[in-house]
Amino acid sequence: MFNIEEELKKLPAKPGVYLMHDEKDTIIYVGKAVSLKNRVRQYFQPSRNVTPKIARMIEHIHRFEYIITDSELEALVLECNLIKEYRPKYNTMLMDDKSYPYIKATIHEEYPRLLFAREMKKDKAKYFGPYTSAGAIKDTLLLMQKIYHIRTCNRNLPRDIGKERPCLNYHIKQCKAPCQGYISKETYRESFSNALEFLNGNYSNVLKMLEEKMYEASEKYEFEVAAEYRDLLNSVKQIAQKQKITSQEQDDKDIIGFAKAAEEAVIQVFFIRGGKLIGREHFHFNEVEHDSHAEILTAFIKQFYAGTPYIPKQIVLPSEIEEEVVLAEWLSEKRGQKVYFRVPKKGQKERLVELACKNASLILQQDSEKIKREEARTIGAVRELQNLLGLPSISRMESFDISNINGFESVGSMVVFEDGKPKKNDYRKFRIKTIKGADDYGSMREVLTRRFVHGIEERKELLEKNQDPMLGKFSRFPDLLLMDGGKGQVNIAISVLEELNIQIPVCGMVKDDNHRTRGIYFENKELPIDRHSEGFRLVTRIQDETHRFAIEYHRSLRGKNQVHSILDEIEGIGATRRKALMKYFKSLERIREATVEEIKEVPSMNEKAAISVYRFFH
Repeated sequence: MFNIEEELKKLPAKPGVYLMHDEKDTIIYVGKAVSLKNRVRQYFQPSRNVTPKIARMIEHIHRFEYIITDSELEALVLECNLIKEYRPKYNTMLMDDKSYPYIKATIHEEYPRLLFAREMKKDKAKYFGPYTSAGAIKDTLLLMQKIYHIRTCNRNLPRDIGKERPCLNYHIKQCKAPCQGYISKETYRESFSNALEFLNGNYSNVLKMLEEKMYEASEKYEFEVAAEYRDLLNSVKQIAQKQKITSQEQDDKDIIGFAKAAEEAVIQVFFIRGGKLIGREHFHFNEVEHDSHAEILTAFIKQFYAGTPYIPKQIVLPSEIEEEVVLAEWLSEKRGQKVYFRVPKKGQKERLVELACKNASLILQQDSEKIKREEARTIGAVRELQNLLGLPSISRMESFDISNINGFESVGSMVVFEDGKPKKNDYRKFRIKTIKGADDYGSMREVLTRRFVHGIEERKELLEKNQDPMLGKFSRFPDLLLMDGGKGQVNIAISVLEELNIQIPVCGMVKDDNHRTRGIYFENKELPIDRHSEGFRLVTRIQDETHRFAIEYHRSLRGKNQVHSILDEIEGIGATRRKALMKYFKSLERIREATVEEIKEVPSMNEKAAISVYRFFH
């Protein structure tokens, strides 16, 4: 048994990383410390002054572990890696976990190429980026092919020159076929150098060249060729417009802006490379109501630059951060050169930071409006349903459905919605065990009984272990049961709950003749509901999701045994008699309704087999 008080006494006064675990042994927090002894003890001191989020975290700590490091820098690196791996619940977490692509120039090759790359490697190549859009990179590479005819093949040149026929790119005039020796190495490398100039932001030469070729083709009445040059010219202009010069300095830098409102925060990053803005991206934080600007910015730098292969020379910030010295040391080590944090007070950098902050604020405002719409669609819809049914509160809803084909591979589904959103981790599948044939009522009774008996048993086991009774797979009961059907299915659910002495309100989701949601059946009557309301749309989504989940499970089982029939389960009925029965009666329903004498009339059937079939269905 883990004794926190005893383990606190064993903590060393050394730098390292500590990991907090909950009752399920899930890592809920990762932190670093210059002195593990002092830092970890602070969480368990009565006089501690912590944020409400950390206070909630402390309540769930079941045990902790720690890893000793040689220095604070090592602890920082380890902390960043562990946060990225485990994404602990109570760490200030960056919601967007992205990697940014690059353009890779294989300058070390005799006939170099321009390639799409997801990461930077130490492979003698030159990298351009990172870019925020993979699509933009692919468009740029295609443009490079059309203008400069850069090869894209993987052939080893000059070794393989003349060994194979030129590829399609040669025939569509996007490559000069260096693989055939149709272009000299010197001429090819000159074109490649021009392509690199383009990627470095020197667009004037290519704009002039394309414009001249466009007019030249037009004067020769080659209007299709002129149109091609016109399109290329427009493409280059678009790229040039996006990469405006923003700084007189040629250093690479990231400009970081910040905006916060209530529990949400947004960080905007401008990527400036060689004095040009090559892209921008924003990142979200939630549950940061009690976190300071410095804490959020520090968490962002740790998480973002831990996963980014390229570190710029300067990181320009809107305000000071925590642990600046050790963070700068860490990033300098990653870059291989000195990295500086800057908080500008005037000049162009200050204006860029202000612009980034304005962008972050705008994004936060737009997202806030999206959140409001989403809340109306989810929590607002739940409240509408709650008011319609006259219930005090609804959070968790469980919906059930049965799926089969003439009783074959009958299955049940349980779908869970919490606060108007699907909670897919809590979905459950049931393979019908006790019911033979197409008996939806009997199947539903079995599914509901199994679901709630499991829940009762789990609650009992967890309480015996002094654990939270809500931690099991079935132990948490819903505030509302939704049955995919009307009066019949509702009554089945009510009878099961009464037998188990469980009190949960039950309503049915009634469909019309076209199998579309019509309304709600509750307390022996169908309630009128506005078909244009969010509450009605929520009921429809739940019903559709329940049906989809059941159908998918049924299909997966059916697909494993396509030739299986419910008739195969009858003793004495093989493939020949099964085919004869279906050919004679045309359907399982008619077989079910037939007498023994009628079944005997089927070719290949005898009295014993006929009695066996009759007893199976009766």
